[in-house]
Amino acid sequence: MFINLEYEPAMEAMGNDYYDVVTAAEFPQHILRFRNDRLLPIIGLDPQQVSDADFIQSFGKFEAVRPFLALKYHGYQFGEYNSRLGDGRGFLFGQVRGVDGELYDFGTKGSGTTPYSRGGDGKLTLKGGVREVLAAEALFKLGVKTSRCLSLIETGEGLWRGDEPSPTRSSVMIRFSRSHIRFGTFERLHYFQRPDLIQKLLDHVIHYYYPSLETQANNQLDNQLDEQLAKQDFQINPAEKYALFFRELVGRVAKLVAQWMQAGFCHAVLNTDNMSITGESFDYGPYAFIPTFDLNFTAAYFDYYRRYAYGNQPGICKLNLEMLGRVLVPVIDAQAIEAGLQSFDEIYWQNYRELMLKKLGFINLDNPESAELVLLTCQLLQASQIGYHHFFYTLGQVFQPSWWESPESLPAWQVFSDSPTPEIFRKWADLYHHLLQSLSLEEVQLISFRLQATNPQVTLLRPVIESIWQPITDDDNWQPFYDLLKQIQA
Repeated sequence: MFINLEYEPAMEAMGNDYYDVVTAAEFPQHILRFRNDRLLPIIGLDPQQVSDADFIQSFGKFEAVRPFLALKYHGYQFGEYNSRLGDGRGFLFGQVRGVDGELYDFGTKGSGTTPYSRGGDGKLTLKGGVREVLAAEALFKLGVKTSRCLSLIETGEGLWRGDEPSPTRSSVMIRFSRSHIRFGTFERLHYFQRPDLIQKLLDHVIHYYYPSLETQANNQLDNQLDEQLAKQDFQINPAEKYALFFRELVGRVAKLVAQWMQAGFCHAVLNTDNMSITGESFDYGPYAFIPTFDLNFTAAYFDYYRRYAYGNQPGICKLNLEMLGRVLVPVIDAQAIEAGLQSFDEIYWQNYRELMLKKLGFINLDNPESAELVLLTCQLLQASQIGYHHFFYTLGQVFQPSWWESPESLPAWQVFSDSPTPEIFRKWADLYHHLLQSLSLEEVQLISFRLQATNPQVTLLRPVIESIWQPITDDDNWQPFYDLLKQIQA
């Protein structure tokens, strides 16, 4: 079934300056552990017409007639430039056009060695695959723009890892995303002093992933031409679309980080090779959802200096954009780069405020007091150290339209009974009530529905992941995993 899809050679046509052709590993076993039927309609497939054997044929045995492309890139890793990167345990399997007209990637993870494996085995642990499936589905449900997993196949090998009891089980995964082009893809070309290849790649990115900018730039040029004809001035800047691209990318990344922060998600490894040029979240290794509101929370045990702590994510992503901007200066005017970067903070805060208000049940509140409620909520969560996700879920369970009548009707929730923050909670309750009174009673009645739709009961905290992994390890019991997925996707 997947073999017969109409694959587009978009990246392949760019030439081997950007990739190496590789072959997939052969595996002793192929057990389909997860198939994401929810993605199949996006590429025009009926899940009932796609068998498990179809998944195994294409994404376990890798039977295909097109080349597999290991993409070349570099990146800043924990602040240090690394020129020895690239797809080390995966490749671009193929690109297909969705029914929505967008181009999508099938990218592998755990498919064997490539020229960039750096002595590794190019494989993926089964636990790593399970964690990425769960992370992607949980983030998608929480409204984060994210890649997702199309399939996970156990491959029957024993892998040795320093951070897992070994030998541990192996797997190969297919990631479904908009693009696998990274900030580090451009950084590599800058490293080799190839501005021509940077511009070629930038044209590719804009054409496939920012097509509206070409139209927008052409319209601006038409307007400029009319003005210049009147002045007998025919100097037209053909690079307008590049400036528009960078500003749009800054906006996409700022919105993405706001989505992470409201979801209580810590990516953990925000190196520039893990930043997508489409502004999409991907590559989930040592991620974690925060248990309590702690800006210093760090998900990766090896992040000794908390560079990628939860609260540092907005600043790190802005820094990564700045580093990318330096690479793009030969193509994009430096002033346009700076102007784009300056928009980051405002876009981030505007989106974070709106998303947090939605978690609190409000939409379309645009006044200084709504921003104050967001800040006060963060202060309350930080001071009390109650469960971050539990707070919002509980709010959805206890909310009553009667809160609109009086601040005294807001209950002192049990979660605050032993908290050292009663003054902050009272201040928060007074402000929450005040904002409720700015709404009509009909609007207030919608808040309960909005709270419950936005704040799920199940949160992918580390103990939850371990609780479903243990039955897999002990008894090869996958039912808790499937039950958790059902709860997440509900």
